Amino acid sequence: MNQTIYDAVVIGGGPSGSTAANDLALAGHSVLLIERGGRIKPCGGAVPPRLLADFDIPQSLLVAKARSARMIAPSGRAVDMPVGEIGYVGMVDRDEFDEWLRERARMSGAERLTATFEKIERDGEAHPIVTFRRSRGGPIESVRARVVIGADGARSAVAKQCLPGAERVPCVFAYHEIIKSPEQNTEAFDASRCDVFYQGRLSPDFYAWVFPHGETASIGVGSANKGFSLRGAIATMRDDLGLERCETVRREGAPIPLKPLKRWDNGADVIVAGDAAGIVAPASGEGIYYAMVGGRLVGEAAAAFLKTGEAKQLQTARKKFMREHGKVFWILGMMQYFWYSSDKRRERFVTMCDDKDVQELTWQAYMHKKLVRAKPMAHVKIFLKDTAHLLGLRPATR
Repeated sequence: MNQTIYDAVVIGGGPSGSTAANDLALAGHSVLLIERGGRIKPCGGAVPPRLLADFDIPQSLLVAKARSARMIAPSGRAVDMPVGEIGYVGMVDRDEFDEWLRERARMSGAERLTATFEKIERDGEAHPIVTFRRSRGGPIESVRARVVIGADGARSAVAKQCLPGAERVPCVFAYHEIIKSPEQNTEAFDASRCDVFYQGRLSPDFYAWVFPHGETASIGVGSANKGFSLRGAIATMRDDLGLERCETVRREGAPIPLKPLKRWDNGADVIVAGDAAGIVAPASGEGIYYAMVGGRLVGEAAAAFLKTGEAKQLQTARKKFMREHGKVFWILGMMQYFWYSSDKRRERFVTMCDDKDVQELTWQAYMHKKLVRAKPMAHVKIFLKDTAHLLGLRPATR
């Protein structure tokens, strides 16, 4: 049976898959982008201005601009962290944002297909077979691909099938409710502020949030504790903040990985990207920017593989990503492990956020996606303050 052969079949049309598909199509490769449709990932929607510049994203896709973040401790104490001269944190709605990325990939030459991925098969021929269904219970169809890119999210079916150990990636489960925003700002809700709740009653091991999306807002929570009620936590938040009567637009939940896979490719012709590769920042849960960076690096690696036929080219995506962002991920992982482990430590963590040096370096690192080396003395001061908090030499509140 003759089958269509694509240079690349991308499975998953989120920020990572769409970016890889767009880049490969612009480079002149034949690309099929398979997206199952009908699903929106639960996401706070925060993106740094660097993302807009690096990936040529129009300002029109921003539904809001957050000018500050508020950290709320278990005691209820709130610490405001203004973005200041650095700029703003852009907010996107994943429904519109992801569709725009997919459509851009199509305009660049990729072929779009709404279907559900089934599996990758092999029959002794040169290229793997990607099977899928266009509808539930519909016939199985297939195409061949010179390279398969799995961008099908956390607990990726592609990764589980092709990469050993992929099913053991640690995750938190995120759940959020999109609501109609209150007509006026209040002390509990500000349309230009992101609120982050470090309270064990709302999340025993992660955090909860209220992020503005213009006419709507995301109220969400994450936790790896399977016995913890995420919906119950959201109900509590909405009641506490006076948002219980706001209209609920939609509800969404999904696992979010918090550790990059040790290997992104199968050593032959399959590579994963985005959540499928585990590249969501620990502690913060930020994923959109890293997904798009990962998608671009995977696209570059796939292009090099298509040009040379050398499977080792696929390894370059992970190597480049970890060289650029691995240290930040390690530090954030340690932060989450230590500071999120009890309300006593969460209280101290929020107190640290009240420090101006901490705020400046935090925003600099967020905006530029790298550790800031320009102010060594600030790092020394933060290290000494952090050590004092760890040893309990500084009070948890002021």
